[in-house]
Amino acid sequence: MKGKVFFITGIDTNIGKTFITGIWAKQLANKGHKVITQKMIQTGCLERSEDIEEHRHLQGLPYLPEDEIGLTCPYIFTYPCSPHMAAEKDKRTIDTTVITQATNTLREKYEIILLEGAGGLMVPIDHKQLTIDYLKECNYPVVLVTSGRLGSINHTILSLEACLRRRISVYSVVYNNYPPADKSIDLNTRAYIKEYLQQKSPDTLFQVFDNGILK
Repeated sequence: MKGKVFFITGIDTNIGKTFITGIWAKQLANKGHKVITQKMIQTGCLERSEDIEEHRHLQGLPYLPEDEIGLTCPYIFTYPCSPHMAAEKDKRTIDTTVITQATNTLREKYEIILLEGAGGLMVPIDHKQLTIDYLKECNYPVVLVTSGRLGSINHTILSLEACLRRRISVYSVVYNNYPPADKSIDLNTRAYIKEYLQQKSPDTLFQVFDNGILK
């Protein structure tokens, strides 16, 4: 049986996807699962994906053979911007079948693959395809990372509505509690997102990432 793929995305950039992906991988491995992380597309790097390196650091692992041959990050671009623009600047194109093939190769060996996206769901891969289109095509369940900062309710619900409209399964919403937000906003945001999930997507888990632990 091929491994299960979870797609980790966020409501925005710098929301904690990379950190949560690495920590979750470590927690799964500690429970006996054979798990590996993957980065769909990395921008702003040379040769190595800094997000994959951060995953391995958080997992307490060295750079893996799969990392060395590019399976865990099929596309690396030099300019720190959206993938479609980064590819243009490097005079390259993105073929999503290359990403899918790399993921499927990992699925032959690993029980769980945590595939981290670049930015949010509506980030363009090229001028014809958004990240969410690729997700729909692959049918990967989504893990959506959010937080308690001001504006996150709007961004969270927009992301969830986009998935619901396209019938993309949302496995969980991960509430990143770092850095701590205003306490009253934090409590209200948690309550509102949980209530929304109960009403609109009751099978979706609500998880909290706090003090380096995903609960």
